[in-house]
Amino acid sequence: MADFNDANQEDKPLDPVMEGVRRKMVKLQLISGGIMAVLFLAVLVSIVYKLTRDEGGAQPVAAAAPSFAVPSDQPLSLTANLPAGFRVVQTSLSGSQMLIYGEMASGERKAYVFDLALGRIIADVTLAGD
Repeated sequence: MADFNDANQEDKPLDPVMEGVRRKMVKLQLISGGIMAVLFLAVLVSIVYKLTRDEGGAQPVAAAAPSFAVPSDQPLSLTANLPAGFRVVQTSLSGSQMLIYGEMASGERKAYVFDLALGRIIADVTLAGD
């Protein structure tokens, strides 16, 4: 059985070619470790920036009522004043806004956005094209 004491194990010097390869590998490890450290710090800085920046953008005009709640014993009673001759083809609801899609008597396609919180039409969109 081999004896693995420190006295018996002596580091033999590497030949010059292997020593050159070892030095190159150490240099590559240091360079790649430095690049990874810089990139890791860049990611951390971007995360901190996203968490601390101010979201002070302009608020949309139609977002006047941020919380829209209807009591169960008092349902809403609203009227959307659509133009005469308008034929409703489809409706859709998203939050407190209702999209009313249809056609005018002349065949012109239109879409109206009715805000339930405000009780009025907030957008009148004319659809053109084929």
